[in-house]
Amino acid sequence: MFRSVLVPIHRAGWPFIAAALAAAILLGLLWEPLFWLGLLAAAFCTYFFRDPPRVTPTRPGLVIAPADGLVQMIERAVPPPELEMGGEPLTRISIFLNVFNVHINRVPIDGRISAVAYRPGKFLNAALDKASVDNERMSLKVTTFDGVDIAFVQIAGLVARRIVCNVSEDQPVRAGQVFGLIRFGSRMDVYLPEGVAPLVSLYQTTIAGETVLADLQSGEPARQGEER
Repeated sequence: MFRSVLVPIHRAGWPFIAAALAAAILLGLLWEPLFWLGLLAAAFCTYFFRDPPRVTPTRPGLVIAPADGLVQMIERAVPPPELEMGGEPLTRISIFLNVFNVHINRVPIDGRISAVAYRPGKFLNAALDKASVDNERMSLKVTTFDGVDIAFVQIAGLVARRIVCNVSEDQPVRAGQVFGLIRFGSRMDVYLPEGVAPLVSLYQTTIAGETVLADLQSGEPARQGEER
């Protein structure tokens, strides 16, 4: 109960919370109702930057969701060219985050970061298919200790204007490890290796660091789902 109420706040959020509180005090001196609006803004920032603990499955080969959100697309697409993964389409799982989702991003699998590439771009609605190509993004590639490449891409959205990435090339990482965030509202794309089927369905809700997107060691076909 204690942990569910007092959720940790990501360090990137404290400047926003402090600024909102300062604005609330200053505006309140001008007109009292503005204080409550500023306090509401501070409360929203606190909610947005929450960083709840997650329990990550640790079996080797599992690809874990890097973001909370809705699986909006599962389709074949060519990975970002800056990752140098070739020109053949791979299965891409696109997770859309709205402003009410937890926006902390987590590493999808154990390995070593083998590429990090930032590309400026537009700020289209992240729910659109062309956002993967046109929007500002941070593309990352992790190479597992077995030599398998997994690409995952932070994509800015219509409201999101800042991508935060706290890992660097050649850094060892673990599945479920926090590596960044996108503020405010965004999308995360994950590219699976050839021959690996997704174990999530369209419109399924994912939990970063917990939901299994795929299993590199499984021959199970792609899963189907329906709303019930």
